[in-house]
Amino acid sequence: MSRPSERDASGDRRTRADPAWDSLWRSVGAKGASESGSEATGGAEAAGSAVAGSVADAGEVSLAFIVRTDGAARGNPGPASSGAVLIDAATPGSRRPDAPPIATISEYLGVQTNNVAEYTAVVRALALAEELGARRVEMLLDSKLIVEQLHGRWRVKDAKLIPLHAEAKAHLAHFERWTATHVPRAQNKQADALCNEAIDRAQAGGLRAVVLRPK
Repeated sequence: MSRPSERDASGDRRTRADPAWDSLWRSVGAKGASESGSEATGGAEAAGSAVAGSVADAGEVSLAFIVRTDGAARGNPGPASSGAVLIDAATPGSRRPDAPPIATISEYLGVQTNNVAEYTAVVRALALAEELGARRVEMLLDSKLIVEQLHGRWRVKDAKLIPLHAEAKAHLAHFERWTATHVPRAQNKQADALCNEAIDRAQAGGLRAVVLRPK
């Protein structure tokens, strides 16, 4: 089941929420697929679309999620991507690095810096958690920069990160409770794999973004 495509006419990657991404959240249901249009970044068009499906039949979605994210850039800046896994916090072993997710995000971002990719992953994951009805999120992030900036202990000086930080904080304001903890990169291998998958997929002419969500 497909939905109408949308194209970014500006040719530039936008770090704020864009209509194509908003269309994805509005159009996908608990089952099936949705497509959003191609976007161009850094002057080169990144072909692909955003698709939503199902990870597993998770039954009733939990009110609390463990969120693990990662961002990657092959070069800095370079071809970049974001990856995220959302895990039901109520399931046994939910804080294990290999805990099975109920939803995932794998998105190609075009040419970006690593920090932009990392922040975008957090924003996308929080948007998905919000859409799935989460009231609490526990973020386990391997970016100390993001953890410290979300808690307000470090200033956001990079102009490219200011709108992403503001967007992340806006999402967090909708949850009853949230935490952000710095963890070693080795603990976020699932999110890292989704990043690499996104770059490889897009460079092979595949989908720009793939979002899997519970049935």
